[in-house]
Amino acid sequence: MPRFGMVIDTRKCVGCQDCVVACQVENDVPLGYCRDWITTEVRGTFPQLSMEIRTERCNHCDNPPCVSCCPTGASHVEDFGKTVQVTANKCIGCKACIAACPYDARFVHPQGYVDKCTFCLHRVKDGKDPACVSVCPTHCMHFGDLDDPKSAVNGLLRTRKFHTLLPEAGTRPRIFYLT
Repeated sequence: MPRFGMVIDTRKCVGCQDCVVACQVENDVPLGYCRDWITTEVRGTFPQLSMEIRTERCNHCDNPPCVSCCPTGASHVEDFGKTVQVTANKCIGCKACIAACPYDARFVHPQGYVDKCTFCLHRVKDGKDPACVSVCPTHCMHFGDLDDPKSAVNGLLRTRKFHTLLPEAGTRPRIFYLT
């Protein structure tokens, strides 16, 4: 059974937001909301500065606090790909999962349930990449099985330096940023 993850090359990301728009269109995300977004982070002190541009979303953590706090089981780990998903008709909109997520990766959909990135599991089940990966003009985004030693994502993680967001939170995120 695969365990999906994403690797993003921050040296290639230009912050164009094509991934954000593709996600909104593919998943019918209402205007004013998003499942993914672009962040810029400047490090250092002048004149020795560096800037990282990256696309962020749900990290589909191996230890997801959003799942353990959900009173209805709406937030759960899907068997296929071990991804974190939300079953809309089970969600009561209590927002416990929003409070538990250290990545601020969830929002209340106007229809009353909590929504987030799904890694476009409906596309992945058909053998396609998530919408965000498929439209990236710089090809900075890579998606695949983290447990497959021959996968492209594993090859990148073996050969490049990378970091995750908020490793101190103990969530074991599955979005990796190449530096």
